[in-house]
Amino acid sequence: MGTTEFSHQLRVYIEDTDAGGIVYYVNYLKFMERARTEFMRSLGYGTGYIFSSDLMFVVCDVAVTYNLPARLDDELEVTASVVQVRGAALVFQQTVRRRDELLARGEVTVACVDRSSVKPRRLPTEMATQLRAMEQKEA
Repeated sequence: MGTTEFSHQLRVYIEDTDAGGIVYYVNYLKFMERARTEFMRSLGYGTGYIFSSDLMFVVCDVAVTYNLPARLDDELEVTASVVQVRGAALVFQQTVRRRDELLARGEVTVACVDRSSVKPRRLPTEMATQLRAMEQKEA
């Protein structure tokens, strides 16, 4: 079992908030997307690799639990950990924190699809191998 948890820092801007100055619920999904994207980029699987391999990743399942609100100008830490590698999908466990406060927790499943047909396809072998080595057991 790996112990790799990727962490991405971001700040809450006015565009992320509602009229009350708190982060609109759907924006937590955007924050999680950014963390997953930066995690994959850190492993060498940025957009250049993805496009040249004629594949895409699409979210096919998501569940988020919201605990506390983030507010305008907060500095947040968004994490991403691989908890399951399947033939054509990855399951990520993700958190959004403000310092030591857990604001939101999510589980996101992304499917690997062929860019042209948008049909499921197996993860590239080297990617699957690398991600399996980082797989964490769900807490």
